[in-house]
Order: sequence, then structure tokens, then C-alpha cells
Amino acid sequence: MKKQYDYLIIGSGLFGSVFAHEATKAGKKCLVIDKREHTGGNVYCENVEGINVHKYGAHIFHTNDKGLWDYVNQFVEFNHYINSPLSLSKGKLYNLPFNMNTFYQLWGTITPQEAKAKIEEQVAIYGVENPKNLEEQALNLVGKDIYDNFIKEYTEKQWGRKATELPAFIIKRLPVRFTFDNNYFNDTYQGIPIGGYNKLIEGLLNGIEVVTNTDYFSDRVKFNALADKIVYSGKIDEYFDYKLGVLEYRSLRFENEILDTDNFQGNAVVNYNDASYDFTRIIEHKHFEFGQQSKTVITKEYPQEWNPSNEAFYPINDAKNQALYEGYRELSLKEKNVIFGGRLSEYKYYDMHQVIAMALTRSKKELSND
Repeated sequence: MKKQYDYLIIGSGLFGSVFAHEATKAGKKCLVIDKREHTGGNVYCENVEGINVHKYGAHIFHTNDKGLWDYVNQFVEFNHYINSPLSLSKGKLYNLPFNMNTFYQLWGTITPQEAKAKIEEQVAIYGVENPKNLEEQALNLVGKDIYDNFIKEYTEKQWGRKATELPAFIIKRLPVRFTFDNNYFNDTYQGIPIGGYNKLIEGLLNGIEVVTNTDYFSDRVKFNALADKIVYSGKIDEYFDYKLGVLEYRSLRFENEILDTDNFQGNAVVNYNDASYDFTRIIEHKHFEFGQQSKTVITKEYPQEWNPSNEAFYPINDAKNQALYEGYRELSLKEKNVIFGGRLSEYKYYDMHQVIAMALTRSKKELSND
């Protein structure tokens, strides 16, 4: 018997929304459900004092793929925002990523040759042949000054573990530039949707049936009966009832403040490296869209351990968790009518452009086989 929908799409973040759009465009009937009270997953924006507040942390779209850039711009025009974060360390502000401005602020070096020599000198003193943890790996790559000022305390706050207890692969490489360029990303295309990411999600889900405040796991049998196939973008271990064990994540707590000033920090993102601050960074949202509002909204980000009552943000891709994920991935391959995709179902931290590209690839493959 023909079911009510071709696809039940669980999760209205970027993966689910792009897949739903492409399937609907191909003539398929989709139902999108989301357990949150809003669509858009972690790119959702909340309008506060006329400012689009990135509710789940800063999201800056960037890509080298013109096709992807054109794809998102068909739904909403993107502005020309360039991500140029600052870093507050031991009372001084520095430019990121590590570049000639950073090195001048740190050492007073003026030429690339001077900066390279300084790094090489410190690597020679503090580096080790086979780094066994994150601290040793960082010292191997950039030396002690950069590690102490920008990496050690920030990383330990973010992961809730000593740098000597974290695996070396977390920082296989560090972006070091010997130019005076504060653009964090190297990508050709970069920006923020004018009017916020909700405009992008609304465009993707236009004309598609969406139900929020609805948890798939509250009645799987009922939901499974609605559609021929399922597109699942939630936690992969939850889908399989945690039968192999629970995957670990790091989470974040966000503390928002409305301030009666038009400009709090002069930049969208400022990192707070020192352990004396419990939070890792402050976001001032209006600067993402060059806002001129009379007030401002700031968000402090506090890293914390994940538990089932808060949001899963960063997978902990150590050997133990990766082995557990591989077990779940093997189970997922045996699910004939379920398509898994996205950050949580693949236990990997993806950037937005990567999630969109993945959804386009999966939907194209799926719909071409129909």
C-alpha cells in the first residue's frame, strides 16, 4: 500500500532541509519533523533588538565551490562579511589566524624571515620527534610562545581536559601565515545571509510540510509507517538505541546579554584564551551584518561536558569513540530504507558548506536511483 509520504526527514538542519528541497523539486512528497520548537538546527537565528542572534554559536558560511555559493544565494543574498577574529591573551589583543600581525604583536618581528626564524628557534628547543599528545604536537608546529599564549589554556577549556591528555591528531596542523592577512578562511566565497540564516532555511523548506516540537523517538512505529524512506540526521547511537554504547561529545552553554550600547567589542568574535575566564569567546552578533542598532547583543560561550539533557556539539573523535562509531556505521549500512547524513549521524564536525554538499550528493544519488 502506498504510504502517505515518500520521505520522512528527521531534523530540519542544513542536511535535512537541503535533502527535502531537492526531493520536493524532483516531485517527491516530504514530511520534515524536528524535536526543537524551530527549524534550521544549529544555524537558527533569533531576532533580539532587531539583531539576528546566532542562537547556537557563530556560523560563517565559506566555500571555494562556486556551485555551492550560487546554490545558497538562490534562496537569500549573502553579504561580504569576512571573519577576522581577535584573541585576548594575558591582557593583550592579537589578530587571528596566526599571521604577521600576530607575530608583530607578540615579538615585534617585522619581516616574514624574522617571524619564521623565531618559530624555528622555539621548535628546535621545545619540539619532540614523535609527539604523543596535543601539547607536544603544538610545540612541534609553532613553538612555546604561540602555544602558551593562544593554544594551551583555550584548548583545555574547550575540551575540559589537559593538553597533555588530548591526542596529538586534534591539531595535525595549525594555520600559520607569513602575510599581514587577518581573514580567518582561505576560501574564495564567504559571508552571512542578509537577514539571517532563517531566510536560507525558509527558502529551502518553502512549500514543504514541516512539524516542530516533534520527537521521532516518541513513537517510531507511527512515524516509520508514514513514509517509504527515512532521512535521519540525528545522533547515530540514539537511532540504534545505544545498543553498542554511548558516543561522547562536548557541549556548549550560551549566556546572552542585551547591552545598552551600540558597540561592545568592535568585532564579531573575540577569543578569551586565559583560564581565568570560564568562557572561550564573546560573540557580538550585530557585526555579522554590519548592524547600526542602538543596542547590542553579546553571547559568552561556555564549553561543558555533554549529557542527554543538553546539545551535542563537538564529537570527541578519539580512538575509543571512533571505534564505537565505526560499529554504528556498520549497522547503518544494513538499514535499507534509511539515509543517514549530517554531523550527528556521521559523528564528525562538518562546516556548513560540507553538510550542504553532502546533502546534495546524497539526494542526487537517491533520486537518480528512483
